Amino acid sequence: MTEHAVDPRDKLLGRSNVSATPALQAFYAELGRHNADAFWNRANAIEPWEPVTRYAPTLWKYQTMRSLCMQAIDLVRPEDAGRRVVALLNDSQAGRDNTAVVGWLFSGLQAMKPGEITPAHRHTASAHRFIMEGAGAYTVVDGHRISLGRNDYVLTPNGCWHDHGVSPDGQICVWQDGLDIPLMNALETNFYAVYDQPAQTAAYPENDLPLTFGGGMVPSSAPAWGKPYSPTMVYRWERTRAALQDFASVSVPDPFDGHIMRYANPLTGGWAMQTMGAQMQMLPAGFRGRAHRHTGNVVYNVAEGQGYSIICGQRFDWQEHDIFCVPAWQWHEHVNLEPDREAFLFSFNDFPVMEALGVMRSETLVENDSHQDGCA
Repeated sequence: MTEHAVDPRDKLLGRSNVSATPALQAFYAELGRHNADAFWNRANAIEPWEPVTRYAPTLWKYQTMRSLCMQAIDLVRPEDAGRRVVALLNDSQAGRDNTAVVGWLFSGLQAMKPGEITPAHRHTASAHRFIMEGAGAYTVVDGHRISLGRNDYVLTPNGCWHDHGVSPDGQICVWQDGLDIPLMNALETNFYAVYDQPAQTAAYPENDLPLTFGGGMVPSSAPAWGKPYSPTMVYRWERTRAALQDFASVSVPDPFDGHIMRYANPLTGGWAMQTMGAQMQMLPAGFRGRAHRHTGNVVYNVAEGQGYSIICGQRFDWQEHDIFCVPAWQWHEHVNLEPDREAFLFSFNDFPVMEALGVMRSETLVENDSHQDGCA
């Protein structure tokens, strides 16, 4: 029989409470010989009263991870690695087994020197990137060349040919990758292919998509899009920051997340991609958020500022470009330690999947009940 945690509620009618007898033990053994089992032996464990995560809140300090990325630059050529990425593994057995940062999400840090490229390829998994430092970075997605700058957020939707690089006159660049690889592998749908050339030749004017669709208006002459992801492709930091400050000037901060906005598809108002969402939030000076939890997993990257988050009763102090994750259904709250300036947190999540499946749910605590001692 499968063991599970004892919960007094499991004594209620409707839960499994079958006592073993010698006859039942023999019956279970016979079931096992036919690749079967009694459902009541497993029901309470596989139908928990509330979500049970296999992942742990984890923090990656940027200065440490950056040093490791610089070592990778010296040790491995990008053309040999395919993608020279330092993977971020959740501090749990599930994270190591699934190569996951948390839940259905993969993340890693990619560093490139001027003049280097990541060879062109495509895969079923969707990808997006948050640029952390450097100059001269670019990506080419299905022939559209897009320049990248600090704190820009860029899409690489599933099935698109894509390659990346840094111009020869640029600087060493570091960005965070996010992909839904664990989800695609769980669904057994992941395909991978390499392009017939090391890199794509741009087929359109540079930055044609963000310049066409990134201004908050859609030109009447724009070609029909018809794709399930945002045509903006890159969301510039300057516009993102200004949008949050404009929003903050006419609204009160959310008690849990401060001022928070999603990176949206301008044609639908929905998430920019189908399986992963991304947001930027601004915590006002001295902000102390209240605790809440939700289904769905979130990975944070500190765009600006310093503070801490309490996740599952544990304090994680963060500063610029530190990365941390909040597993599904874990209490968490954010605090901006700076008394005279805002903090900005970029994050990506698997909320679009939760919403599409109808399982997105959140819960809050009463005001005096923050700073949780545990996860339940």
